[in-house]
Amino acid sequence: MVLFVTTIALHHMSPEFEREFLRQRSTNIHELSRHPVRVLVSSAMWIESAHWVPYAALYTVFHAPAERWLGTVRWLLVCAAAHVLATLISEGALLWAIEQGMAPRSAVDTLDVGVSYALAGVMGVLAYRIPAPWRYGYAVAVVGGYAVPLVLGRTFTDLGHFTAVLIGLACFPLVRGRGKARNPKETPALPRG
Repeated sequence: MVLFVTTIALHHMSPEFEREFLRQRSTNIHELSRHPVRVLVSSAMWIESAHWVPYAALYTVFHAPAERWLGTVRWLLVCAAAHVLATLISEGALLWAIEQGMAPRSAVDTLDVGVSYALAGVMGVLAYRIPAPWRYGYAVAVVGGYAVPLVLGRTFTDLGHFTAVLIGLACFPLVRGRGKARNPKETPALPRG
């Protein structure tokens, strides 16, 4: 709902105002060095492309089952860990690239908002919801799906997405005691009534 409301708000802004508005909520190096907590929270409330429907679909497919399975608190922990840690790692790598002369100095103000790192982390943790041997195929597909852009594009966001998936996979301690893995070949019985 938050992304829907903020997307509507973006559609009512002029392009110049929108760019500056998002830049102030961006987890770029400049803003992270000045207002780290504020931008880490506020950047997750906006999407740069202003296309809400794909996110609604992805939330339905990945976030909703993860929250239902893990519970809201554990699901939020996975989202927060993936968003914060992947942001810090990818922006740290970008800062290193700037210092090494491999990226322009202007990259400190690169626009970086959105919820895609949290989504990648949730996709990673969902591997534990699937029983073996399907779990391994799913995990390989998800990791591979984020590894290919990293190898081909080598941008800081590609690194962030790949890192977020690994963080999701590292959230195994949060899934303990959350019920057995769901067999995709089994269809749950419909309630009678």
